[in-house]
Amino acid sequence: MTDGAARSGAPAPAIRRDLQIIADMIGPGSRVLDIGCGDGALLYHLVNFKDVDARGIELSQDGVNSCVSRGLSVIQGDADKDLADYPPAAFDYAVLSQTLQATRAPRDLLAQLLRIATRVVVSFTNFGQLGIRWRLAWEGRMPVIGGAAERWYDTENIHLCTIRDFQELCQDLDVVVERAVSLDLSGRARAIARFGPFANLRSRQGIFLLRRQDAPAA
Repeated sequence: MTDGAARSGAPAPAIRRDLQIIADMIGPGSRVLDIGCGDGALLYHLVNFKDVDARGIELSQDGVNSCVSRGLSVIQGDADKDLADYPPAAFDYAVLSQTLQATRAPRDLLAQLLRIATRVVVSFTNFGQLGIRWRLAWEGRMPVIGGAAERWYDTENIHLCTIRDFQELCQDLDVVVERAVSLDLSGRARAIARFGPFANLRSRQGIFLLRRQDAPAA
């Protein structure tokens, strides 16, 4: 199967911009675990258009039901607890999309992902972006981003972070950043390095491809 071509030969339908960037980072035919896979949009794309061996973990029963109804191999589980059950190097890629900030122990979770997968793709909302800073400075209110929450006390977010925070976490864990992409305030994808010191201000979302120091380079 060629990358981006469905089993039926039809072109791949559009998926959310950040999910497409993640899909482009994953090699065809690889073993993938998607943690917090939601309704399975990314997994479905990877299975049908990149021929991957894809598995998923999702906390919500509604999400699991949606994935299973699409023929995906997804189980209900808690990423903070259940990743310890997987053997080392069980996957080529582990994906953590828009889930890091909702976990209880982000550093421990990322270390587990790097244990069970050769490469890890992480995406997260950048809470250092200009709009959030403006709201805190001028309105004195916490931003509410992600999910259906309408107030700060309803949000699923526990540990908020910025681009700079995540880069420091990668250094702390001694991992290699193979690729770092941001979606800017207009939704355009650009390499984070192009923003220089302004990445925190101008990036709405960060998407990082990581690998362990002992893993071979692509």
